[in-house]
Amino acid sequence: MSNIKKAFENGKAFIAFITCGDPDLETTKEAVIAAVNGGADLIELGIPFSDPTAEGPVIQGANLRALKGGVTTDKIFDFVVDLRKEVTVPMVFMTYANVIYSYGAEAFIGKCREIGIDGLILPDLPFEEKDEFNDICVKNNLDLVSLIAPTSENRISMIAKEAKGFIYVVSSLGVTGTRSNITTDLDSIVKVIRENTNVPCAIGFGISTPEQATKFSSKADGVIVGSAIIKLLEKYGKEAPKYIEEYVHGMKAAI
Repeated sequence: MSNIKKAFENGKAFIAFITCGDPDLETTKEAVIAAVNGGADLIELGIPFSDPTAEGPVIQGANLRALKGGVTTDKIFDFVVDLRKEVTVPMVFMTYANVIYSYGAEAFIGKCREIGIDGLILPDLPFEEKDEFNDICVKNNLDLVSLIAPTSENRISMIAKEAKGFIYVVSSLGVTGTRSNITTDLDSIVKVIRENTNVPCAIGFGISTPEQATKFSSKADGVIVGSAIIKLLEKYGKEAPKYIEEYVHGMKAAI
């Protein structure tokens, strides 16, 4: 088990998603530190990809801005080495299988261990195909985080039984983005998860307000917020970190 469990040791976990290199890696570093100062228990770092299928327009925009700014996987690895001098909370990479394939799975995952990354989230990796990455992750003490969506239905128990780190519960169908209303029956999904594993679960996709944070953290062990944070980066650019700290503080208080 990696460090991810630490994020869930002090009550409900607040997980902040930030795209690396939007608008630049210097601002990303300040944004991560601001989120941690605001109370984030785990940081999800997005490695930009040109075709991020799970993402809505907000995070797609962040991916494109970061790539346009010249960010690369190697630059992100160096950035994390620097970040780890100041940030001790668990951190995971969120990216796509192609990014790892093109880098080389052994090299990429080995590097993650070396620089202090605790887990990987790959939204385009089907559960049935996870072993090709999972075996390398196990060898490197990295948790390959499982996603459970409303469409998982009769596969929920199977996915939960093999889960590591934490389970990412996708709140609704479609792509990432803020939502005013989430109608999925998350209680029954979480109930099946609880019956099959002690691994904590956090709900993501669409959560942006303190009211939503309160509601969804009562159903699970934590909440994941991405698009709302990326919107602050899009709006304020290099000035965004102070707004991010304030925002995360309010969200953490709500859970």
